[in-house]
Amino acid sequence: MKQKGAVRTMSYEEHLDEVTTLITEKYDASDEDAIAMVMRAQADDFFSGHDDDPSICTLDRAHADARVVHARYGKGGAKP
Repeated sequence: MKQKGAVRTMSYEEHLDEVTTLITEKYDASDEDAIAMVMRAQADDFFSGHDDDPSICTLDRAHADARVVHARYGKGGAKP
C-alpha cells in the first residue's frame, strides 16, 4: 500500500484482493463465492474507474465496494 496524505492507497490488484477478503469476512461468503462475485463485477467494468484512478483504491472504498459487489453479484444479486 502507498500512503497519500492521511489516506493509504492500494494497487488495483491489492484493492480487488481486499474487496474479496472483505466479502468473505463481512458476509460469511466462501472464498470461491467471493472471488466469483468480484470476477463478475470486474467483467461488468465495475472496477474500471479504479484501474484508471488508483487514488480511489483505499480501504474505505474497499469496504463500500464489498457492500455493493455483494449486493449486486451475490446469490440474491444479478447474474450475468
